Amino acid sequence: MTARTELSDEALSDLTRRGYSRRGIGKVLSLFAVAPALGSALAAPAVAQEAKGMVMIGANECWTGPLAPGAAAAAAAIATGNRYTGAQREAFAKAVASVEGVPPSHVMAWPGSSDPMARIIVTYCSPTRGLVVANPTFELAESVARYMGVKVAKVPLKADYGHDVKAMLAADPNAGVYYICTPNNPSATLTSLPDVEWLIANKPAGSIVLLDEAYIHFSEARPGAYLAAQDKEVIVLRTFSKLFGMAGMRLGATIARPDLMAKTMRYDGLMASYALPNPSLVCGTASLTEAGLIKARRDEMIAVRSKTLALLDKRGIEHLPAEANFFMVDWKKPAKEVQAAFARESIAIGRSWPIWPTRSRITVGSATEMAAFDAAVVKLNL
Repeated sequence: MTARTELSDEALSDLTRRGYSRRGIGKVLSLFAVAPALGSALAAPAVAQEAKGMVMIGANECWTGPLAPGAAAAAAAIATGNRYTGAQREAFAKAVASVEGVPPSHVMAWPGSSDPMARIIVTYCSPTRGLVVANPTFELAESVARYMGVKVAKVPLKADYGHDVKAMLAADPNAGVYYICTPNNPSATLTSLPDVEWLIANKPAGSIVLLDEAYIHFSEARPGAYLAAQDKEVIVLRTFSKLFGMAGMRLGATIARPDLMAKTMRYDGLMASYALPNPSLVCGTASLTEAGLIKARRDEMIAVRSKTLALLDKRGIEHLPAEANFFMVDWKKPAKEVQAAFARESIAIGRSWPIWPTRSRITVGSATEMAAFDAAVVKLNL
């Protein structure tokens, strides 16, 4: 299946009505014609993965692969790889719905979360309706918006490192999308659901609160899917790249009122998620309901993270409170220099953000990997 390279009359009329120029419409076509490649290009650079022998704790990946039931289901599905996706999609939607307490009609499967995020920005933002994000946060929504010529407002996090929803609304009272990532990447901190509810209740009609919960399974906080079940103007994004250990298998989901996502499908005439591989779908389906294994993996990460944070505390190294499989460390010196020093110790840590040039994002790896990180902290006298 290949992407269409022309717009329907309905889609063209919609884009024109919302203020897109001919050039902007051309960018819509390019965005969805090469969505996977362009999404990677627009996203911030990840840690290079090709270095052999490196301890890789810089890209927020899980330290291990899929949960055992998911891996077994995926392996069995390879034998049916000659068939297109069929009942597997329905089974996936039902599994998500059963866990999240939403109707199956509110669930859509995607090859990761970048594709639906791009569609949501194009659909609900425009040259006349901007995007509001926290600063710092995951940059893909901002990158897509800027590529499309959409105004972006960036609002600093609060003192507790949650999203300042009142300041976000004040920054652009007529925005098309208010993006909230919780736990936030890179701060690993939560935004309270009452704050999210306030934003939904007070935002302008027709705009969307985009709730990115990529790391929610690493936290014991309540997920926000219940907001979608109430048919509010909110779209919840999920990915299986994190706790479920499926970053290379590309599986994600949106949870939202069906009409909100239907609007995003007007620009290429195809539902890109039809191309999802069966092994990924069945792996996700088999993993979702394994509450005991999910808790065990979360507990393992928390135990390893706690040990490293205790070392940082002992050495007087500041870090933010973490609710995800990563944490932000303030070295009190240029983070790029520290990153280079770790690389010389064969450890690839995460990057910094422009607003926080002395802070590095550190992914929580395995116990062995974090022991290597801890030893390097001591050796480098940080």
